[in-house]
Amino acid sequence: MEKALSFISIPNLNYKNEILAGLTVAMTMIPESISFAILAGLSPLTGLYAAFLMGLVTSILGGRPGMVSGGAGATVITLIALASSHGVQYLFAAVILAGLIQFLVGALKLGKFVRLIPQPVMYGFLNGLAIVIFMAQLEQFKDPENGSMWMSGSSLYLMAGLTMLTILIVIGLPRLTKVVPSSLVAIFVVFGIVAFFGIETKKVIDIASISGGLPSFNIPEIPFTLDSLKIIFPYALIMATVGLIESLLTLNMVDEITATKGNSNRESIAQGTANIVNGFFGGMGGCAMVAQTLVNINAGARSRLSAFVGAIAILVIILFAGPFIEKIPMAALVGVMMIVAIKTFQWFSFRIVNKFPKSDIFVGILVALITVILHNLAVAVLVGVVLSALVFAWDNAKRIRARKYIDSEGVKYYEICGPLFFGSTTAFLEKFDLNEDPDRIVVDFKESRIVDMSAIDALHKITGRYAKLGKKIHLRHLSDDCRTLLNNASGVIEVNIEEDPTYIVMPRD
Repeated sequence: MEKALSFISIPNLNYKNEILAGLTVAMTMIPESISFAILAGLSPLTGLYAAFLMGLVTSILGGRPGMVSGGAGATVITLIALASSHGVQYLFAAVILAGLIQFLVGALKLGKFVRLIPQPVMYGFLNGLAIVIFMAQLEQFKDPENGSMWMSGSSLYLMAGLTMLTILIVIGLPRLTKVVPSSLVAIFVVFGIVAFFGIETKKVIDIASISGGLPSFNIPEIPFTLDSLKIIFPYALIMATVGLIESLLTLNMVDEITATKGNSNRESIAQGTANIVNGFFGGMGGCAMVAQTLVNINAGARSRLSAFVGAIAILVIILFAGPFIEKIPMAALVGVMMIVAIKTFQWFSFRIVNKFPKSDIFVGILVALITVILHNLAVAVLVGVVLSALVFAWDNAKRIRARKYIDSEGVKYYEICGPLFFGSTTAFLEKFDLNEDPDRIVVDFKESRIVDMSAIDALHKITGRYAKLGKKIHLRHLSDDCRTLLNNASGVIEVNIEEDPTYIVMPRD
């Protein structure tokens, strides 16, 4: 705990920037948390409690200073069907179970595997997310009294004008001063104008009331039976997966922006702990929030303090400042989030697109499209990773080569180039001229590696084929890891290591 709260004594920490950034994050998190709670058929306070609890726990325990977590739509969307069919108590139970799964991922040190996500997938994820964030803001231009109708006339012009004013302040103020976050200034300037002139425009109160009390401890009221576990486990698993993917992708994004390195396993444990707390205290759960994290980083925050301040600010707002915050114009928050969307989009990816392989371009575009169409970041990233892996396997499968020659003693050599794995085994087996080869054959792996079980099976097949013809095959220049892999598969093939070092491979009887 002392280590987690070390932001209190960090040298050269800009406390002003951290505190103001935290307040800005709180302002932008409130409407989003409320909106997603309502979307899931939950009380607005369920969303706000999630924002407070996720932010508080992860700011203390998380593995990435500067990152912001809250009641994110990516996770709550996965639980809408559960809440509608079985009730909110089952939702809280699923949140607790999802937290346990995330905690175990971190405790078993599996969080590092998110770093295997290719860069084109990251670009597609961020570009798709930017479009989703921007499009979500357009929904605020609908009539608050009739959500299916768009604003028109003076109400539309006022909303658009105040949004544009917010954007201009956010863009222009940093050119004059960076003493305070421009996003926070923009919110209060627009709020002041609307209040001073009595302008009638859409406000936070038009979404929902945000006043309430402290969250209280409750054990979800569901039967503790195997049938209940069968109901909640699939939802919990999906939520845990979505939450970790989005959180660890956000962690990687902040790593790149700040040129520092976060701890993915510690973050997984923190996310899990926060979701467990959510389930017991009436929050809808969540994960890292990319947009709010970018607001935080762009406001100059670099420590845990800003996220901690943001979480406490949300609690204070719930308890005391609800009537004040409810009067903030939605146009101000929309403008801030539109700037976030613009900054989230990886514009430079257009400048370097001609330097990417066509397969990478396709993967990046596909990930962005899935993100925009399905609003499911986990599915988008999973599809991108699978496609990238298949492209990688296909490219490497085509690189298997065999240089052939016969020495003065009549021994035929096959010098293999390229990795031998599941994708290249067919091409590997086709390289051999079984009927034409002499009685002794040497397969040299100096420029190759045996990678997996499919490769071992390919060796088993080729040695068996030569054995039927009464010919002996030798393996040469196997690396240590290749020999270990072969020894572990001794039930499939037998490896006799000679002094020279040439390895004779014979089929086991």
